[in-house]
Amino acid sequence: MNRSRELLAAASASIHRLKVCGELGTLGFECTLEEVDLEDITKDQLNTIKACISQDLETGNCPTLERSTFDTSKCLQGIYEDLNAYRAELSNLGDQKVLTTIDEMMTALDPSGRSAVQALPGAVPTSFQERMRLCSILHAFRIRSVTIGRMMSYLTSPESSR
Repeated sequence: MNRSRELLAAASASIHRLKVCGELGTLGFECTLEEVDLEDITKDQLNTIKACISQDLETGNCPTLERSTFDTSKCLQGIYEDLNAYRAELSNLGDQKVLTTIDEMMTALDPSGRSAVQALPGAVPTSFQERMRLCSILHAFRIRSVTIGRMMSYLTSPESSR
């Protein structure tokens, strides 16, 4: 569970460094959640939301965790796939702290040593559109980190083993 807290802290710190300190290069605009349309880079693959929450139509507008249909290994795989996708997207950012935190969480989820996507660092985004997309992805990653943290808390709670 500490790894998921570290993940959220790293995502938040990365946004902060982009906005305020300019350590990672300035975006040239205020990167706030209100200023961007979030992009779900994981929507076409197995992800935390699809893998961990019931997709049953009977749940209505409020998805639930049903013990009888909950698949822990599928949920963990969804979390791993999310992290892998975000790691690939954020590799151009050059924020070693956030990349290391993602790698550590992925290793904790899959200690068998399956290799993650190790995208080679490319050019730092320069166009306004690229910088806006980076801002969007960082905010989406921060929100997904909250979801991952909540799922990891659930998986380690007594309720999940009943």
